[in-house]
Amino acid sequence: MNKKWAAKRLTINLTSSEAEKLEKYCLMTGRPATDVIRELIRSLTTEDKE
Repeated sequence: MNKKWAAKRLTINLTSSEAEKLEKYCLMTGRPATDVIRELIRSLTTEDKE
């Protein structure tokens, strides 16, 4: 199965508490931060969504 690689690279600045929360979630779920963040972005609604 080929993975479609991202066309853009994104750098975000997190507070220490945000970074800690993300790290804890990743440890609990065994998922990488990239996957968690992608899933969160996909769950966002936009006005052009049908």
